[in-house]
Amino acid sequence: MTTVSPTPQPAMQLRELIFGAACAAAVRAAARLGVADALGDRPTTAEELATAVRAEPRPLERLLRTLSCYGIFAETDDGKYVHTDMSRLLREDNPHSLRYISLWCTEPWTWDAWPRLDEAVRSGRNVFDGLYGKGFFEYLHQDAPESAEVFDRAMTTSSKQSAQDIAQLLDLTGASSVADIGGGQGHVLASLLEKYPAMQGTLLDLPTVVANPDPRLRDGGPLASRVRIVPGDCRQEIPVQADVYIIKNILEWDDESTRRTLHNVVGAARPGARVVIIENLVDDSPSMKFTTAMDLLLLLNVGGAKHTRSSLVSRMTDAGLKVGELRVVNPYLHAFECTVPE
Repeated sequence: MTTVSPTPQPAMQLRELIFGAACAAAVRAAARLGVADALGDRPTTAEELATAVRAEPRPLERLLRTLSCYGIFAETDDGKYVHTDMSRLLREDNPHSLRYISLWCTEPWTWDAWPRLDEAVRSGRNVFDGLYGKGFFEYLHQDAPESAEVFDRAMTTSSKQSAQDIAQLLDLTGASSVADIGGGQGHVLASLLEKYPAMQGTLLDLPTVVANPDPRLRDGGPLASRVRIVPGDCRQEIPVQADVYIIKNILEWDDESTRRTLHNVVGAARPGARVVIIENLVDDSPSMKFTTAMDLLLLLNVGGAKHTRSSLVSRMTDAGLKVGELRVVNPYLHAFECTVPE
C-alpha cells in the first residue's frame, strides 16, 4: 500500500518540487484517460482499469502509483486502487469536478510558456506573443480550437461552482436590481436572481460571450423575464444602472483596463450604489500556492497579474470608491464591499 512518508529533508523537498511537472502531467494523463470515471466504488486492479480506459496495464499502474503518492487515488494492501477525495474531483459527473481545470492548466501551450518564466520576470511582459506570433486569445480561437474548448469548459465549471458560494455569501436584501459586469455567461447573476425572486438583473459582457448565456437567462428560461442582457465592453462603457454591481475576476489583465473599468462603474452608478468586487488574492489567503501560481500563469500568457489586498484597495480608492469590509467567499476568492460616494 502506498503511504505518505514523513516530511522530507530540504534537499528532498526541493527535488520533489523540481519534478513538479511530473505530477501535473500525471494529473493531466489521468484526466484525459478518464481513469477517475472508470474507477467505481470497489477496489479495482490496474489491469481492470487499463481495459476500461484502453491503456497498457503496466504503464497505467506506474501512473496510479505516482498519483497515489500525492493522495490522488490510493493503493490497497492487495495492490488494487480506490478513490480518494481528490481523485473523485477528476470525475466528470462530480458537481465540484476539477477535470477541466486540470486539463486547462496543463494544456500544450503551458509547457512551452513555463520554461520562459525568467524572460517574463526580466521584461515584465507576457511571452506568448513571442512564442506564437499572436496574442493569447487570438491563438486559442484561431490555432488551438481544442484548447479553446477546454478553456471555455474550465471557466464555465469554475464560474458555476463559485456562483453558489457568492450567492450564499451576499445579502442583497433591500436591493431591487443587480448588474453583473463582465459576468461571462451569467452564472453568478442567475444564482442571485434565484435567491431573490423579486430582483431584476443585467448581464454585461462582450457580444461573443453573452450570445451564449446561462440557460436560465435565455429566452424561455425561468429567469429571462427578469434579465436584460447587454453586449458591451466594460473597459469602454457601462450603460447600466443598478442598486448593486458585481465585478468578479476581471481586474487582472492590466492596470489600464482595471482603471477604466472601475472609473466606468463609478461613472454609471447612482450615489450610494453598492459595488462588490470579487478577486483571487496573492496574500491574506489560505490558497496562496494556488493563487500565486495563477498569478505567474497570467504573467506568462497575457502579462496580467493577480492582486494583493493593498494593490486592489489602492485601485478601488483611486477610482473613487469607498472601500468597506473584505469578506471570504471561499478559500480562493475574496469579496470587497464598496460603495459609490453620495
